[in-house]
Amino acid sequence: MALAICEDIWQEGGRVAATGQAGAGLLLSLNGSPYERDKDDVRLELVKRRAAEAGCPLVYLNMVGAQDELVFDGESLVVTEDGELLLRGPQFEEALLVVDLDLPAAAEDGLPDGTVLADGLKLTRVDLGGAPKESAAPVAPQVGERLDDEAEVYAALVEGTRAYVRKNGMRSVLIGLSGGIDSALVAAIAVDAIGAENVYGVSMPSRYSSQHSRDDAAELARRTGLHFRTVSIAPMFDAYMGAAELTGLAEENLQSRLRGTLLMAISNQEGQIVLAPGNKSELAVGYSTLYGDSVGAYGPIKDVYKTLVFKLARWRNAQAEARGEVPPIPENTIVKPPSAELRPDQKDTDSLPDYDLLDAVLARYVEGDEGRDAIVAAGYPAEVVDRVVRLVDTAEYKRRQYPPGPKVSPKNFGRDRRLPITNRWRQG
Repeated sequence: MALAICEDIWQEGGRVAATGQAGAGLLLSLNGSPYERDKDDVRLELVKRRAAEAGCPLVYLNMVGAQDELVFDGESLVVTEDGELLLRGPQFEEALLVVDLDLPAAAEDGLPDGTVLADGLKLTRVDLGGAPKESAAPVAPQVGERLDDEAEVYAALVEGTRAYVRKNGMRSVLIGLSGGIDSALVAAIAVDAIGAENVYGVSMPSRYSSQHSRDDAAELARRTGLHFRTVSIAPMFDAYMGAAELTGLAEENLQSRLRGTLLMAISNQEGQIVLAPGNKSELAVGYSTLYGDSVGAYGPIKDVYKTLVFKLARWRNAQAEARGEVPPIPENTIVKPPSAELRPDQKDTDSLPDYDLLDAVLARYVEGDEGRDAIVAAGYPAEVVDRVVRLVDTAEYKRRQYPPGPKVSPKNFGRDRRLPITNRWRQG
């Protein structure tokens, strides 16, 4: 048996080639391979290729859990040297699986102990002793079904949130519930991760908060069973406005910062950690308020574009309905136009392109590393592309101050895409 550790298998040649040189009958690869969308297909093809290179079956054992921004999705694999998939474990679940492999006996006249192999590895022979025992009836291959896209991403967000709370010794979380889609999805994730009894929500209406948003926040709490209270920020807002004459954006951001201060005060008083509700679309273009809606210890949907937020909300509700349960997220929260409600009749589209267009441009610029000209050549309006590129480039200082969150895309902000805050260069 030969052993490879995590990144060994991702590197061409070297340690995997040494397996064949040593004449091993099995290659065991121990992994902490982080999750990202569509990575499982890449893994399977890689494992098949490495098994062929090693000339023996390959067991790809991957961990389940999370640490900080990284989520580990399991889905362990066993393939033969001919590329046949014998076993695939579940995603995001610990499991004990059994597989029978017909392996050759070790050659007695093989390479001597201490032989230096490829990549500087040294062969060490270990005598396990004893004759092989007769096995029971062969175990049939177990190739589990994979989750669909929304189920996979949602499971990763739940796993990341659960691990962050539990591994850091926390018991409960606090969420500002605005009645909007982002905080609603974060609340649903938190309830699934650590239980409704450990999730606390607070509605913090201002003079601009619509009645339907207040009602949607309360209805979400009723459906999920989380703890809920309402604390108006109107008196605090009036006190600030009486002390300082603020207008425009400063007046709008004051409301968000009052909510952030209130959340942190409750957190200090009661011991819950605050979950930030910002999504990837907002973080990309800086559509958030520092020390306001960006406060918190963890951002469960930090790496989720707004269009995917809507898909995940509908998927989660559909799963509840299929089980005969009450969908956690009110329908009005999903269908109403997104709004920060910091001024009368405000809509996100007052400040941003439509989210379908915005996310399409962001995916090309952020994940695809495409430049402005390439994105325009692909058919996107030049004025929109110019604006989005400028917003992304100038919002780095905000993203640096946002809490960590689970990575689910090929390239997230912070770990994968980190740019200088200070630079004078602008494309075009």
